[in-house]
Amino acid sequence: MEDNPVKVLCVVGARPNFMKIAPIIRALGNPAFRFTPVLVHTGQHYDNDMKHSFFEQLNIPEPDTDLGVGSGSHANQTAEIMKRFEPVMDAERPRAVLVVGDVNSTIACSLVAVKKGVPVIHVEAGLRSGDRTMPEEINRVLTDQISDLLFTTERTAADNLIREGIDPARIHFVGNVMIDTLFDNLERALPAAETVRARAESTGGPDISAGFGLVTLHRPSNVDDPDTLAGLLKCLREISEQLPLVFPVHPRTRQRMEAAGFTSSDLGPAIFTTAPLGYHEMLGLMREARLVLTDSGGVQEETTALGVPCITLRDNTERPITVDQGTNTLIGTDPDRIREAARQILATGGKAGRVPELWDGRAAERIAAVIHDRYQDTVQ
Repeated sequence: MEDNPVKVLCVVGARPNFMKIAPIIRALGNPAFRFTPVLVHTGQHYDNDMKHSFFEQLNIPEPDTDLGVGSGSHANQTAEIMKRFEPVMDAERPRAVLVVGDVNSTIACSLVAVKKGVPVIHVEAGLRSGDRTMPEEINRVLTDQISDLLFTTERTAADNLIREGIDPARIHFVGNVMIDTLFDNLERALPAAETVRARAESTGGPDISAGFGLVTLHRPSNVDDPDTLAGLLKCLREISEQLPLVFPVHPRTRQRMEAAGFTSSDLGPAIFTTAPLGYHEMLGLMREARLVLTDSGGVQEETTALGVPCITLRDNTERPITVDQGTNTLIGTDPDRIREAARQILATGGKAGRVPELWDGRAAERIAAVIHDRYQDTVQ
């Protein structure tokens, strides 16, 4: 019988997608399943140096197609992705399109696929913050509504989906593929001191060998308003007087800081700023940090898996399991609350958490098995 592997078009768009797609590509490539994963990078994350760094460090093959979309407003970016993705669909004629997370590439490619009658597979389905002002929340809700298979990272995600009218037969609790990547790369994580020594933009700062905290900050709600950003930066400077901080500055955050007149030196001598870092550098920093302050969704999950205390600078989270079971504390953006949360962690070591169910490094294997079972009629 002729071997005719089935194509699954796998879409990545922004940096967090890379960590999620890496184990899926490997699992779908298992000869036992006889799938051909075709990787499409939309170019929504448009820092070429960082893109190549992540693809190399995570052992992801170069994309079969790079749409090169770049930046833009939400509407323009989503529309441009759709326009450029449709010809790829026509040329590849995949059996299914697999999307991850909640970025604009996720909803854009899902819309193109479903309008062409091609099933959509959504990895990381059912996460909800309840905040419809967040573009990511809209992307999550709409993608789930049009998906054929929905893979969840935590059991409560199914409750959200069923409440929204999703057929339970389409929902599969498989665990967290981002944690697959984390466990797979722990041995290759770079020591924090090495990263800071090589990448810090300032010199003469404090020695981090006695401990440090890690900061990531990029949400529009935190960095776009000059007053909010100023309050957060002042708070970070005050925390750094008790614990040195390492701060890889997101391009969006750097632009907003510069527009508001802030420079790295304004943060004080105990905050090390760097350009965005590769995965192995960030993983090493997270693993060794005494605490992490972040507004990132993925970092909430990674710190829980690593057992590192996390302070989330948001009023809500779509990843409540990191608060209920993990090491995450949801604080908001009030400087007094942030300072007090940091003080308590430094005094007590932070809340004790546990690694959630099925965050065991094998989520991608379960995903590939379900996809095989769902579409086995086309796998001869």
